[in-house]
This record gives sequence, C-alpha cells and structure tokens, in this order.
Amino acid sequence: MTEVPPQRPDGVASGPFGIEHLLAESRAKLTRVSPQEALALQRKGGLIIDIRPQSDRLADGEIPGALTVERIVLEWRLDPAGGHRLDGLHADRPVVLVCNEGYASSLAAAQAQELGLTQATDLAGGFRAWKAAGLPITAAG
Repeated sequence: MTEVPPQRPDGVASGPFGIEHLLAESRAKLTRVSPQEALALQRKGGLIIDIRPQSDRLADGEIPGALTVERIVLEWRLDPAGGHRLDGLHADRPVVLVCNEGYASSLAAAQAQELGLTQATDLAGGFRAWKAAGLPITAAG
C-alpha cells in the first residue's frame, strides 16, 4: 500500500515536498553572503555568476566582472569535471550565484555544491540587494 503524504489544513501535502521545503533544504547547505562579502570574494579571485535572464540584465544592469550563465545551462557550465565548464573553474574556487532576489540562486548554489563546487554559495537578496547596497553596476552589454 502506498503511503499518502501528510496534509496541511489547506489540503497541500506537507513534509519533504514543495518549493518551500526545497528552498530551506538548499539554504541549510549554504553560507550565504551579503553584497559586500560577495564583492570581497570577487576581489580575492572568486567568481560571481549572474543567472538572471537577459531581459533582467538589460533592464537593471549587471555586476561588473560577473559572468553571465543562463539558468538553462548552468549545471553544465558549473560541473568542474565537465567538458563545458567555465574557464578557471575548480572545486575549491569561491563561486557566488546571483539571481534577482536570492531564491533561484539558493537552489542553484546547492546544486553547484552537489556538482563538486565546495565553495559555492549565493548572494542573499540577489541583484536587488547588490543595487540597494550602492555597489557598482554597469549597463548590460
């Protein structure tokens, strides 16, 4: 007999299901960084990788020196042993993933750790936090 997942009062399955659970599980693996910490890591040789769609980058700008990798190919570009990995990527290099608000980047950073990037994390608050902190932004190009 198949076990039925427990239900919340609103009828939605609770337990290890759903995006909120996945997000919490992902963030439990990370030491998320502030915009200032991300900038410091970048200055020490870490990579900032912007996973926002091109439309967001065109509308809001980009973090200077950040690499852009569309989410659809991210795992292939972040696999340190893969043939399509980013140049200069290795297991111990700090990598800070950035999305718009810091949700998709948390999921992506946890996935990057599973691929072997032991120092992968994400920017808490995403690009919006970077911008609100008054850190440099360039026009998308």
